[in-house]
Amino acid sequence: MGHCYSRNISTVEDKDGDVPNGVAQLQNNHRTSVPSSPVASGSTEANPYTISPFQSPLPAGVAPSPARTPGRKFKWPFPPPSPAKPILAALRRRRGTAPQPRDGPIPEESEEDDHGTAGGSGERLDKNFGFSKHFEGKYELGKEVGRGHFGHTCSAKAKKGKIKGQTVAVKIIAKAKMTSALSIEDVRREVKLLKALSGHRHMVKFYDVFEDADNVFLVMELCEGGELLDRILARGGRFPEADAKRILVQVLSATAFFHLQGVVHRDLKPENFLFTSKNEDAVLKVIDFGLSDFSRFGSDLYQRLNDVVGSAYYVAPEVLHRSYGTEADIWSIGVISYILLCGSRPFYGRTESAIFRCVLRANPNFEDMPWPSISPIAKDFVRRLLNKDHRKRMTAAQALAHPWLRGENPGLLLDFSIYKLVKSYIRASPFRRAALKSLSKAIPEEELVFLKAQFMLLEPEDGGLFLHNFTTALTRYATDAMIESRLPDILNLLQPLAHRKLDFEEFCAAAVSVYQLEALEEWEQIATTAFEDFEREGSRAISVQELAEEMSLGPNAHPLLTDWIRSLDGKLSFLGYKKFLHGVTVRSSSSRPIR
Repeated sequence: MGHCYSRNISTVEDKDGDVPNGVAQLQNNHRTSVPSSPVASGSTEANPYTISPFQSPLPAGVAPSPARTPGRKFKWPFPPPSPAKPILAALRRRRGTAPQPRDGPIPEESEEDDHGTAGGSGERLDKNFGFSKHFEGKYELGKEVGRGHFGHTCSAKAKKGKIKGQTVAVKIIAKAKMTSALSIEDVRREVKLLKALSGHRHMVKFYDVFEDADNVFLVMELCEGGELLDRILARGGRFPEADAKRILVQVLSATAFFHLQGVVHRDLKPENFLFTSKNEDAVLKVIDFGLSDFSRFGSDLYQRLNDVVGSAYYVAPEVLHRSYGTEADIWSIGVISYILLCGSRPFYGRTESAIFRCVLRANPNFEDMPWPSISPIAKDFVRRLLNKDHRKRMTAAQALAHPWLRGENPGLLLDFSIYKLVKSYIRASPFRRAALKSLSKAIPEEELVFLKAQFMLLEPEDGGLFLHNFTTALTRYATDAMIESRLPDILNLLQPLAHRKLDFEEFCAAAVSVYQLEALEEWEQIATTAFEDFEREGSRAISVQELAEEMSLGPNAHPLLTDWIRSLDGKLSFLGYKKFLHGVTVRSSSSRPIR
């Protein structure tokens, strides 16, 4: 069986100085070895899980399994404490690993919580979830099919109900390993996510949840086709473009769906995609939402997450900086895309610290074989997913509209980024809206395909969009949980549209991402064309103080802004126009309607 492996790339010395604050210390205190080179397979019967070239390091004492559930590597809920002891204690609590026996008395203020108590306070943890306790009456448990950090998975047969006689998968999570309130909340959140997202073609089906005194039982669809990782290995490490496209359309379809619901998976990798059968054309499904979370709702629609969590080879740069959103999943898909097309990892290191350094500082290699034989449009696709600036990455819905995937008829989904961009546009000043309108006229035709598709998904009336079009679209594509919890707040932020209509031209101005256009090779030409139109249609003289107010900048920025205004006529220069397109013009508390 072929293995895909990483070619040597230029790396930097493994110094912790450049790793974001807090990560280096955690790495040093909890370092595990990473395979430095692929291990040849002696036969086709070899277990691919023994030393997988894509497998993140497992904690000591945990054996690899065909149904691995990743540990919470390098994770903390808020900026980490300085001492090493609390960090390691937190990792042990999350993984359910009992502390090593030690001589002498336990210190009074030990960070190592007693099992079954909260925060070492002596208060017993409430491990009663309120789930049904009749698992054995409804399912007959079969053999174990996998074992991971937080539990194991078995097959089972339904004895009654709608799926009577059907074989299912049961993930069994031991309550003994729930040694903190946080680990208990993790289980509640995973159940909530599985319930909310079940039903999409490329999401694993969730049937039920049970508990008894010792365990929680998650009953899900049994996918018997194996992991995506297995097929990568069986193919000798890489896929032809046609097969890679077929897989990535399914990956992106699922991702676009749960991103619309405000969910960040946070651990997308080949091991977490399963095929429903052994057939070549089997459906691919995303699994394991144990590390996933809902984006927190705020004045900017969704606030950034700050937990450092995931698998080293697939973690996005902004995750290491503890400020990220759904774009982190797109980076992970970029890594998967790179692997599918060339059979090696884009970022490589012998330790987690070295991997993180490559993620932060190195660029993917598109020069060595087989990249010269891969189409330029495929390379453009991967590059636009692996942009280190998260603002310049395509969204999952945009990636489905990329020219490389367009022939696969992926069926585009509503992109929530449209709501965020429209919200910013309708609350912007007339001057900034004029600048964006000029930019929208210069958008390349290839980029307009996505905007046209999103415009039609919102079902315009009389050639335009009203507030109720945005309401109806969210109701149609969002889950019940999303509609009940967040729809009223989201639509409240779009209230300035209540008595206005956005035609397609203005919709493009509202929904265009300046950062994503900036990532295109032809950005300078786009900006030049837009600036020429702005000079004719929307530009006017503006003072430094007014420009600072437009961009929410203080007096300290005035010397810089002076260079953005032409001394001849007091209007924005070309440089000033490009900078102004990125600026914040109206504070989020404003509700100024379109005039």
